[in-house]
Amino acid sequence: MPSIRLRPTRLALTVGAGVLAAGAALTAYVLTAPDADAGITPARASGAPHCHRIADSAPASLGGFSRRDSSLPGVAVWGDRDIILRCGVTPPGLTGNPCFAVDGVDWVYDEAQSTHGRKVVVTYGRNPATQVVFDSPGQTDAALIDLSRLVAPVRQTTRCLAAQ
Repeated sequence: MPSIRLRPTRLALTVGAGVLAAGAALTAYVLTAPDADAGITPARASGAPHCHRIADSAPASLGGFSRRDSSLPGVAVWGDRDIILRCGVTPPGLTGNPCFAVDGVDWVYDEAQSTHGRKVVVTYGRNPATQVVFDSPGQTDAALIDLSRLVAPVRQTTRCLAAQ
C-alpha cells in the first residue's frame, strides 16, 4: 500500500511542477513581449479632440494586424508596431514629396522618414495631421482606405492634389 500514498504525492508534484512551469512561461512572456508604446512619442497636438476620436475609433484590425492597447494619447498600434498611427503631428506645408488621394483624403509620402522597408505617410491639409508608419509589408492600400475614413471628418483646408 505504500505505493498508493506515493501516487497522490507524485500527482501533486506533477501538477505543482506544471503550474510552476506555466507561471514561469507567462512571466517570461510578460517580461519579453514588446510593449505597444515602446519607442513611440505622442505628437505635440495629440490631445486635440479629433485625435481622441481617431485613436478611440481606430479599427480592431488593420492591414492584417490586430490592434494593441496603447496608453498614449492620439496613438494607435497594430501588430508588433507594424503599423503606428500618430495623430496631432505638424501638418506638412508645400512639399515636393509625392501626394496621393485615398477616398477623398490627401496623403503625402514622407520620403525623408521612409526607407526601403518603412513607409511613412501624413495627411495633407488637415489640422491636426495624422501620420501613419508602415514598418511591415502588409496590405498598405487596404489600410489607407480604412484610415482615410477615420480621418475624413477632420476638415480639409488645403489640397495637395487638384480636386477631380
